Amino acid sequence: MIFSELYSAYYNTVAEILTALLGGERCEKALAEAVREKAFSESVLTVLPNLKGGKWQLVRKDLSTPIRHEPTMPLTDLQKRWLKAISLDPRIALFGIDFSSLEDVPPLFTKEDILVFDRYNDGDDFTDPDYIRRFRLILSAIHEKQPMKIRLINREGKEFMVKCLPVGLEYSEKDDKFRLITAGCPFVHTVNLGKITDCHTYTDKKLQAKQPKRAVTETLTFTVTDERSTLERCLLHFAHFEKQVERLDEKHYRVSLVYDKNDESELIVRVLSFGPFVEVISPDGFRRQLTERLKRQRKLFR
Repeated sequence: MIFSELYSAYYNTVAEILTALLGGERCEKALAEAVREKAFSESVLTVLPNLKGGKWQLVRKDLSTPIRHEPTMPLTDLQKRWLKAISLDPRIALFGIDFSSLEDVPPLFTKEDILVFDRYNDGDDFTDPDYIRRFRLILSAIHEKQPMKIRLINREGKEFMVKCLPVGLEYSEKDDKFRLITAGCPFVHTVNLGKITDCHTYTDKKLQAKQPKRAVTETLTFTVTDERSTLERCLLHFAHFEKQVERLDEKHYRVSLVYDKNDESELIVRVLSFGPFVEVISPDGFRRQLTERLKRQRKLFR
């Protein structure tokens, strides 16, 4: 990982200790507590002995340090190039992050280096100033647990308003859209941000006391016939799901993954994209919907 070495728990812990020593701290107990907070409980047995014993040559036996300046962790060229590449993603503008210090840094990769397939073409417009404004307002309301009045457009194209407590945002890679997860509204639980025309916060103590409903999850089990690199494509496609993979024989594998019931329709489409190389075993309802879709498709091509 690009940031794993320079920004690991141990580097941060030692930097914290050196900063404390430069500030006049000489209490070993306080330093041990800093290790427990910044690293892991067992790290006390490693970090402090290596520092005090002179193995790392950063701390003297009297708990003074030869270091004259507080430690800093400047970014490497590789890290800067990676951040530059991330800054080119239009979605990053939603979060208002300042990348002005990277103006002269060449990106590690560009969008031309990435091949995206099996994605809908009507994704959200992440460059729209109104969309960005609404996104940031919603994100702030989620952090502050502030109720909102949201005006949106339904499937029939009619505009209406709902009062809800925003509790989370999720991104659909398949749809290339953000969705808002809400609580406190009996008929709206998820809202596509692209359907929202206006929103603002207000005060409602009863709504603020509402607890979001726990997501209803289901376990999908299917077998994969590993031809044309199907297993590799399948694992990459479902990389963000909690899952288990079991090898059945030289060519067949059983995959079990946990998914949100609200995303079942999307998941059905994604499973269908693998054609005859994937066979759904359970749940029965998922398998039944899959069969009905295949029958409808067959009728269209008669």
